[in-house]
Amino acid sequence: MKNREIYRLFKPNPEPRPTFSGVAKNEREREMRRINSLYGRIGLLRRVSERSTKQSHTFLASLSFSTAGGYGGDSEFQQNSSKVKIFDRDLKRIHRDRAAWLSSRQEKDSFFDAVADNLLDRLEDCKKTFPTAFCLGGSLGAVKRLIRGRGGIEKLIMMDTSYDMIKSCRDAQEDSLDKTIEMSYLVGDEEFLPIKESSVDLIISSLGLHWTNDLPGSMIQCKLALKPDGLFLAAILGGETLKELRIACTLAHMEREGGISPRLSPLAQVRDAGNLLTRAGFSLPGVDVDEYVVKYKSALDLIEHLRAMGETNALLQRNKILNRETALATAAIYDSMFATEDGTIPATFQVIYMTGWREHSSHQQAKRRGSATVSFRDLHKQFGGQS
Repeated sequence: MKNREIYRLFKPNPEPRPTFSGVAKNEREREMRRINSLYGRIGLLRRVSERSTKQSHTFLASLSFSTAGGYGGDSEFQQNSSKVKIFDRDLKRIHRDRAAWLSSRQEKDSFFDAVADNLLDRLEDCKKTFPTAFCLGGSLGAVKRLIRGRGGIEKLIMMDTSYDMIKSCRDAQEDSLDKTIEMSYLVGDEEFLPIKESSVDLIISSLGLHWTNDLPGSMIQCKLALKPDGLFLAAILGGETLKELRIACTLAHMEREGGISPRLSPLAQVRDAGNLLTRAGFSLPGVDVDEYVVKYKSALDLIEHLRAMGETNALLQRNKILNRETALATAAIYDSMFATEDGTIPATFQVIYMTGWREHSSHQQAKRRGSATVSFRDLHKQFGGQS
């Protein structure tokens, strides 16, 4: 949508407006948020178009697809990003920008590498090859380094909401990279995948989808983007992640402020992952869980690591101010409750791995109800007495 069209759509009324209150005030605030969101997207597109890229790499641009409004950018669903908003997606993009700068000044993240390697290891169990792969959000750099010819990938498209993160990933020079893979880079949103239906063989998301407002909708779009017999691989943080920090924050807020303020985002539980795959329409769904315990010198080092990963608080209903006394109390409680004998503090990261396929005639199918030729009663008579 062009600037003049946005201005004509939301042109202010020259007549004096009455004072807004109650429901009318809320409607006005929502309208202003829509305007800011639209101008923010235009600014993002301008940044992409003004930046030059190397000839050996390409940035793709295409229409976005949503489960509610189809292709294009005129639907109300796309303008609102999601019917239910939990996370501030603009703030999360800023977090990703900061993480790109911090990661360029630090060594490789061993936690990101471990999760990405475990996720990509599932490709070695597949006899099928995936010529075209699409990687969205999360630990792009780790996936790029560790792909190492797995899955027979010939073309890899990498997408992130942050231009700085995409640029950092593109400019990274790694000796271990497979030079035979054609790389493309794309700035886009996981909530509106800018790829056509049935266009890729493999979709990979390593620690990125848990920040979407509409996770079921994003997974449905992933399924639609896959070709028949295409594979969806995703790793998200589970509900037990940073349980030590949650306890310390809760106790510190109750002690210093007399109440609880949301400091950590809600995360999916293990039982939810299978339901998400089924709801999105994936066949042969699979879910498994790993827990990683990372040790830090202090709680401040943990916070710095979360910033470098782009995993800091992005809740819409967050308290934007953290009192110094509350922060110090959180660090003290964390150290007193969870410190180990060697003086370090542990932080638990629960990672949920999800696997799903787009339906295909070669997949195993359940038999029609009532088509069984042997009853359970007969099976019990034959094998029940052998236990």
